[in-house]
Amino acid sequence: MGMTNFEAIRCATLNAAELLGIDKTTGRIEKGYEADLVLIPGNPLQEIRYLQDALMVFSNGQIALKRIPFGK
Repeated sequence: MGMTNFEAIRCATLNAAELLGIDKTTGRIEKGYEADLVLIPGNPLQEIRYLQDALMVFSNGQIALKRIPFGK
């Protein structure tokens, strides 16, 4: 759609939080903000499709999805 990978990720996170009026509590990884984190197999700034292959998802401080074994 003409966006860089960085712009697309920003629209899905910070810009979306701003539109919803919740940007004071979420939308960025920063102390005091709520965040769900996704572990992916590579750098989405180089290849946006990595975002389609979540290896782990952390939500509310808990592991919500784990597709890789640690320690191997």
